[in-house]
Amino acid sequence: MTSSPPFGRALCAMVTPFDHDGVLDLDGAQKLAAHLVDSGCDGLVLSGTTGESPTTSDDEKAALVRAVAQAVGDRAAVVAGVGTADTRHTVELARTAEAAGADGLLVVTPYYSRPPQAAVEAHFRRVADAVGIPLMLYDIPVRTGTRIEADTMLRLAEHPRVVAVKDCAYDLLASSKVIARSGLAYYSGCEELNLPLYAVGGAGFVSTVANVAPAQLRAALDAHDAGDNARATRLNQLTLPLAELMMASGLPGTVTAKALLGALGLPGGPVREPLQPAGREATDGLLLAYTELTGGQLPAPSQSRT
Repeated sequence: MTSSPPFGRALCAMVTPFDHDGVLDLDGAQKLAAHLVDSGCDGLVLSGTTGESPTTSDDEKAALVRAVAQAVGDRAAVVAGVGTADTRHTVELARTAEAAGADGLLVVTPYYSRPPQAAVEAHFRRVADAVGIPLMLYDIPVRTGTRIEADTMLRLAEHPRVVAVKDCAYDLLASSKVIARSGLAYYSGCEELNLPLYAVGGAGFVSTVANVAPAQLRAALDAHDAGDNARATRLNQLTLPLAELMMASGLPGTVTAKALLGALGLPGGPVREPLQPAGREATDGLLLAYTELTGGQLPAPSQSRT
């Protein structure tokens, strides 16, 4: 494990709250951010896929960073998602996020155009050269069509502002190789690999499930740090039913996270099209898995529907 991860260990890929009319809910974002930090999150990653970045405007993204940074102060790191398929636009978003108060930037591999590795490297270097805050590279080839190869990652690690990776490549061998040969902090972006990646030297996680169960996810890392691997394994296994329902049930994580947040009376609000809200049956299943994990009571009936 990285001795001092740049953004902490337990990071939440936070949803972007909207009001009932679909307007950005900055008050709700501040309340949710404070709640997540109080519940054990070291950092909040804004405007990722879970934060509905494809359907929020540049102005909304900047306003969200300002509001959340104000709400959490120095209690947690604020990492702003700024990645796009356009290098120039990504640089603009990065500079705006830095000016708005972000502590770091999440930058995804340029998607759809499938650039070669030299172009991928140049893209990240352009962003890193344009700002004064650290970058977390987002490697998720199943969505972008292009992975960041290990040799490319090692070269990028030489840049002083490239400090971390959100790893969704499902390749523990390549991740372990880069961890062993660089100072990059590797964060699991796949719920089922939170503990496995941590056990081979990862820094922690960036989690959608942490919108609703950050303490339970963090507990597995705490047990591992304490040297109780059996307990870490058991605690991690307890999170899997909820993680599977939230991330592998056929509904996007944004949809399931917002369904649960709404049912629990926490800010979230509706999703923006083309996403559609979870139905009653799906929400009831999520609530049951949440209750079994947390041992908590189901919300009152008046709060159990968005």
